[in-house]
Amino acid sequence: MKLTLRSLLVLIALALPAGAETLSGRARVIDGDTLAIGAEHVRLFGIDAPEHGQTCDRSGRVWACGQHATQALAALAGKGALVCDVQDRDRYGRAVSVCMAGGTDLAEALVQQGAAVAYRRYSLRYVAAETRARAQRSGIWSGQMVTPEAYRHGTDAAAAEPGCAIKGNIGTRGRIYHLPGQTDYAATRINEARGEAWFCSEAEARAAGFRKARR
Repeated sequence: MKLTLRSLLVLIALALPAGAETLSGRARVIDGDTLAIGAEHVRLFGIDAPEHGQTCDRSGRVWACGQHATQALAALAGKGALVCDVQDRDRYGRAVSVCMAGGTDLAEALVQQGAAVAYRRYSLRYVAAETRARAQRSGIWSGQMVTPEAYRHGTDAAAAEPGCAIKGNIGTRGRIYHLPGQTDYAATRINEARGEAWFCSEAEARAAGFRKARR
């Protein structure tokens, strides 16, 4: 069957996703998984990076993993133009996109560096990259980390990676446990030699004789 140019164009149009949209241009980095291209705010698809003010624990020391993620994205985005294929729009109106810079998938590179996690709720696209980063103990996988989503919502549960998030501390006020998001959480150090510990649930902490910090 001989196709006319018009027929060929129709077939190509039908093969493309409805409403396909591409953004391109130089980007300004907002945080570890968000950019701005002109007036458009772009959220990287399939990943979740620590919030800008979030801290993580590395060998008992607090480090600014949120700032690290922002800096990692800025280094990847560079000064050149990005090409972002829009997958969806989130509730804030941001273009949720797969963004490329010189052939590099920014989201995949961030996850591979341990600067972000694969956001499994929305996609499994970057799980393999996360598995490699975990095995290499890169970035956020080098110590205790509360997932960005848990940090935003102030939840405790099994949101800590690779271990559990609740800090059981022994001090002048006795045996106190601190939840992610509480006032003294980031500054609290855990020394297991002194009987301090990490817990996966409040019930586990209470059973060990710890009581919840007031704030």
